[in-house]
Amino acid sequence: MTDTDLRPFDTTFVTDLARQLRVDSVRCTSEAASGHASSALSAADLAAVLLSQHLRYDFDAPELPGNDRLVFSKGHASPLYYAMLRAVGVISDEELLTYRQAGSRLEGHPTPRLPWVDVATGSLGQGLPIGVGMAIANNRLNDLQGRTWVLCGDGEMAEGSMWEAFAHAQQEGLDRLTAIVDVNRLGQRGPTRYGWDTSVYQKRLEAFGWHVVVVDGHDLNQINDAFEEVKQVSDRPSAILARTVKGKGVAAIEDQSDAHGTPVPDFDSAVSELGGQTDVQVTVAVPDVPGTRPQRSSAQVELPTFEVGAEAATRDAFGEALKALGAARSDVVVLDAEVSDSTRSRFFAEAYPDRFVQCYLAEQQMIAAAVGMAKLGWTPYAATFAAFLTRAHDFIRMAAVSDADLRLVGSHAGVAIGQDGPSQMGLEDLAMMRATCGSTVLYPCDANQAAALVASMADVSGISYLRANRNKAPVIYEPGEEFPIGGSRVLRESDNDQVTLVGAGITVHEALEAARTLADKHGINARVIDMYSVKPADVDTLRKAGLDTGLIITVEDHWPHGGLGDAVLDAVAPLERPSKVAKLAVRHMPASGTPAEQLRKAGIDAECIVAAARTMLVG
Repeated sequence: MTDTDLRPFDTTFVTDLARQLRVDSVRCTSEAASGHASSALSAADLAAVLLSQHLRYDFDAPELPGNDRLVFSKGHASPLYYAMLRAVGVISDEELLTYRQAGSRLEGHPTPRLPWVDVATGSLGQGLPIGVGMAIANNRLNDLQGRTWVLCGDGEMAEGSMWEAFAHAQQEGLDRLTAIVDVNRLGQRGPTRYGWDTSVYQKRLEAFGWHVVVVDGHDLNQINDAFEEVKQVSDRPSAILARTVKGKGVAAIEDQSDAHGTPVPDFDSAVSELGGQTDVQVTVAVPDVPGTRPQRSSAQVELPTFEVGAEAATRDAFGEALKALGAARSDVVVLDAEVSDSTRSRFFAEAYPDRFVQCYLAEQQMIAAAVGMAKLGWTPYAATFAAFLTRAHDFIRMAAVSDADLRLVGSHAGVAIGQDGPSQMGLEDLAMMRATCGSTVLYPCDANQAAALVASMADVSGISYLRANRNKAPVIYEPGEEFPIGGSRVLRESDNDQVTLVGAGITVHEALEAARTLADKHGINARVIDMYSVKPADVDTLRKAGLDTGLIITVEDHWPHGGLGDAVLDAVAPLERPSKVAKLAVRHMPASGTPAEQLRKAGIDAECIVAAARTMLVG
């Protein structure tokens, strides 16, 4: 079946299906005594037409590359989605009624615990940006014919991330992406910004270059015609603006502000009003061509090498390693937020422009697109300044809920960047990424180490983050050395060490210089640990150092909260004889200055480390 072939439109069948979707939405929310019944009811007609007439999806093979993708950006309408799953026969009626119960796959908002859910939704404004990434993956990177359908709410049209997505989709010419906007007028606390005035949304979307169709969201024929129309559009993304009534079909809650997020007040009356429980079954069309997922090559990565004693920035090593990785693996894609010159991801862009995605200054869209690509089998790296990743924190948080594999790189970290000042200094990033569920946090101190870790990230599950420095630093490791994730390097030690200095990134070099000064001028032996893997930490090495020396000083170019120092404290706290831990970190708002001045003022340069060690050891 091609896009120009029409499935017979049986109004009676689709009407019965829409009624069942409403009844099942009421049933599961009432059984759970919670959930968004009214939000599900408003979109039931849209869902019925899409499911029975236009969606192409093999529910027996949800990972099939040729499948259409359906994203419920309006994640609180999950009862409707679960009702759809019962209608196609992949969940039972018994499971439907486990909605929101402990241990059920049918959570309050959809997550990939269900195999038919690609991404978690519920944090509004994220489904469409992710859908853009899916459409790029399928229609640009992989040249598949599948469509991406995203059900949105009108309330989330106030989110800036939605407009980042509208702009990006138009820029990419994603003609197989359709946003279905359920304009039901009401949010949680009353009317949405524009209520039922679909003309406002229409004008804005058309100004963004989208093809727009406005329909009565309860007129099945209008809805079907709209779906057919958008399938004929070949040069731009499309939006269907559907004017609907929240709580449609149940008079007690129709268009009522106080009905948001609750079951219907009278279950028996509502089910009777909707026509009673039925068992309509839908056979969904499967894609004509199954398609193939991107293949991960086992070719050897020829990483760049840097001579010991030379100076190189870890951001340069990142860019060169990324380019080398791209040569070995055709599944690697790179996303940028208009800073590829600075992060050095431009090295990849110049070599493999077809696998480079420019998101411009839209960090939320960059992360969302990476999530969409990752869920369809690609291996995305997304890079920007460490400071600017904080803008996308909610997207990173939700990526973890989606069980997405992302590789994030934050450059220009810490006060060491120098004269640019605090707006550009990532000082929260380690804490943010350590707190992300299942994350890996890496902070290399030299170029060879950075290159090795960039390559290792390609096969890391979950959210991995590498912190890259702007300025050059001495190369201390030989090319080809291995740096296992979860490891560390002891760079200096003796049998009578009195203190352990733990650094990562730029502070490793300061700690080494401090250790030399302590030994040469003060007769104090200091062990130095390069904690390049901040999470997971090398607990055994840290605990041994704590037991051996009794004093650990952590040094980090980061605020004192949630970063390197806290990672060390977490590691050594369970010891029966815990060592004393002192944290040297950035404790006052920095200003402009040279890198050396910045480190000195923050109290994390070699001289400050020496002073702290002497004070704690000899008073």
